[in-house]
Amino acid sequence: MRSAWHETWHDTWRTARGIVRSLRIYYGTRGHHAAMERLYRRFVKAGDLVFDIGAHVGDRTTAFRRLEARVVAVEPQPALVRTLQLMFGRDPAVTIEPVAVGRAAGVIDLKLNLENPTVSTASDAFLRAAAGAPGWERQTWTKIVPVPVTTIDTLVARHGRPAFIKIDVEGFEAEALAGLSHPCPALSFEFTTIARDVCAACVERCEALGYRRFNAVIGERHALVHSDWVNAQAITAWLNALPHDANSGDIYAQLP
Repeated sequence: MRSAWHETWHDTWRTARGIVRSLRIYYGTRGHHAAMERLYRRFVKAGDLVFDIGAHVGDRTTAFRRLEARVVAVEPQPALVRTLQLMFGRDPAVTIEPVAVGRAAGVIDLKLNLENPTVSTASDAFLRAAAGAPGWERQTWTKIVPVPVTTIDTLVARHGRPAFIKIDVEGFEAEALAGLSHPCPALSFEFTTIARDVCAACVERCEALGYRRFNAVIGERHALVHSDWVNAQAITAWLNALPHDANSGDIYAQLP
């Protein structure tokens, strides 16, 4: 039988290995950041405020800072909060919020994937969708931690109205958008092909907020798939037609 000390040590080791894996993926690819900055330059200019919701290991925060934006980096995973503090703790233009984002303030159980922290989630529905799905067979969520939850409206009241909001919270995107009452000029939210209903709900929420122009990026390619921006119905149809192995990407929404 494993001792409590052994379990703690094993979890710490797996967490560290998962973070190193993420750092290698998001910082070790040639041309990755240049392409990301070209994309975000469409929405962000020097001096703008940006919310990076689901900041993970801070690759988007890094891109926003290269564009000379001020960033609120929102991340609930304790180990990743420590990583962000090491990376950006001395940067006065970056504020780290160690919270999850949802439709209302409170506390929620965060399910941690220690080997692959980028897919840790607060969504039980996301876990059900991943179970047995092709490409997700090796993903396991083995630890639960309670984390505080805030809303985007509260972040706006605390930090100001952002020019751009990036949301990547593994199946909890619709819950995050439910806590936004007034639109900012542009935002993005992640989609996955195992949870297309979440994306459809996000598009519907964006349309209700007044967004009329939509586009998308597949995976980490950082290139918009539509040469002309499309409406909500067209972006939803595009998503529904994607093959399963497209896996994930981001939908972009912009005010008229």
